[in-house]
Amino acid sequence: MKRALLSLSCALAACGPLPIDDDGGPPDAAIESDAGADAGSPDLDAGAADAGDVDAGEPDAGMADAGQPDAGPPDAGVLCTAGGLPGTCMDVSACIGTRMPTAGLCPGPSSVQCCTPRYTNSCDPNVDPQPNLGLMASPGDGGCPLPGMVRVTTFCIDQYEGSILEVLDGGATRPWSPYANPGTRVLRAQSVPGAVPQGYITQLQAAAACAGAGKRLCTDAEWLRACRGPANTTYPYGNTRLAGVCNDARSVHPAVELYGTGANWIYSHIDSPCLNQLQPGLDRSGVNTGCVSADGVYDLMGNLHEWTADPNGTFRGGFYVDTAINGNGCLYATTAHAVTHWDYSTGFRCCAD
Repeated sequence: MKRALLSLSCALAACGPLPIDDDGGPPDAAIESDAGADAGSPDLDAGAADAGDVDAGEPDAGMADAGQPDAGPPDAGVLCTAGGLPGTCMDVSACIGTRMPTAGLCPGPSSVQCCTPRYTNSCDPNVDPQPNLGLMASPGDGGCPLPGMVRVTTFCIDQYEGSILEVLDGGATRPWSPYANPGTRVLRAQSVPGAVPQGYITQLQAAAACAGAGKRLCTDAEWLRACRGPANTTYPYGNTRLAGVCNDARSVHPAVELYGTGANWIYSHIDSPCLNQLQPGLDRSGVNTGCVSADGVYDLMGNLHEWTADPNGTFRGGFYVDTAINGNGCLYATTAHAVTHWDYSTGFRCCAD
């Protein structure tokens, strides 16, 4: 997905409660600037731009293709679910194009119905695809004893963005769908070329997955050293941005494409598993052969945000919609969210001593 970004906070999006996840609790439900503590909701920076990135009351300038989000009809705003799909109650006259109405699920007159996306891209949000079946990690390199890792100075780091295995009773494992939040399942991280990396994950879940593999989340200093290399460059490949080398830009935000509108209500539904299945979109690990650091680490810039071990909640490197709003390339950092936050853009990789 080699195109440019937009980023809006839920402050602009009138976010409300989200669908309940496997933990029995909703994804985070509010977006803030870096100056505030996260109340907890998927955002559009993914995600929310950090303080100063978006003027209060208007969309980010980077969202030219999405158009000005419309306010919607007066009766819009009540969240609903139809056929397992998240939607919003609105007048049927506004539920058109890539959206479809379902009657009997909303308060008010009969013309107000539950408006949900038409999944014309063949994604079924009630099915968890398993694109990583049969993939195997390579042995560790440079003296790193754990598979899928390469050495950077005094530590080892996953060569590829993390995907996860679910650990079953008895110790057997099976791939977990990279398009679904894993809830309270027992997890094991893996670093595998050609895998769809895991989005939809909190920092706490990522840390548990790393620990399950005998690894840990990277510190901010380790992550930055791995991305910037011994020459301390701005991008993994050098000091000058090169368009299309990393999966770092998209002309239309996937939520705008999926729901067929720039209306604010869509930003309370960015936990949809279909967001990362849109094409072009999230790339498999390692396919961007030029997006590699001096030490041989792939996709530190773009593709997915990557959680670090910061207890205050930090993810780095940008994602496939944007690698500039919160800092360029390796310097990109989002610090506005608690460690319990997750959305389609949040991923991770592990480090080890």
